[in-house]
Amino acid sequence: MYRYETHLHTNEASACAICSGAEHVRNYKAAGYTGIIVTDHFFNGNSSVPWDMPWEERVDMLCSGYEKAKEEGDRIGLSVFFGWEANFSGTEFLIYGLDKQWLKSHPEILSWSIEEQYHNIHKDGGFIVHAHPFRIRSYIKEVRLFPEYVDAVEGINLGNRNDEFDSQALAYARRHNLPVTAGTDAHGYEAKHSGMIFKHKLEDIHDFINSIKEGNYGLLDGK
Repeated sequence: MYRYETHLHTNEASACAICSGAEHVRNYKAAGYTGIIVTDHFFNGNSSVPWDMPWEERVDMLCSGYEKAKEEGDRIGLSVFFGWEANFSGTEFLIYGLDKQWLKSHPEILSWSIEEQYHNIHKDGGFIVHAHPFRIRSYIKEVRLFPEYVDAVEGINLGNRNDEFDSQALAYARRHNLPVTAGTDAHGYEAKHSGMIFKHKLEDIHDFINSIKEGNYGLLDGK
């Protein structure tokens, strides 16, 4: 079985992260994982990327944690894939399947509604997961659900630190017949890790997406 982290932030681009991309890679390699997906906070979330930089430079900085992680992963033998976490007034989505050049070509992304995000990302082959949908924090004032505008639900998120949030997310996914993902929401030096299990080594981020669509995976709760 091959283990993958699906939700991870680096200190190169996420203001809340402790570890660099390369440090995460070494930690997950030591923990027996096959790969990680770097999902740094996008500019409308808890990003450390300055707002006053030109768009392409902002995208470069957003992707820097992933790129440094991939360089280290290539060196020590850990797969590293790219994604990001978009924020709409506290409602957050993990975006998979698109790349740096796609982001550079879409500076209008920050003006999109949740519905527009769904249609535009789908149009180009992306995949959207509602991250920790029932989490309540100081920055999340209310639970807002959009089952028609997501492809899957993050049913297990260790960063919630609340089993009830996960139970509600799992029930929500079942109610709407949506696939379920699991992730640590890693920021650095977590004592436990979550993630997903696959029977084969994933070739790339599209293999990850297709495996979810086909139901060929298992969940690690990390508890």
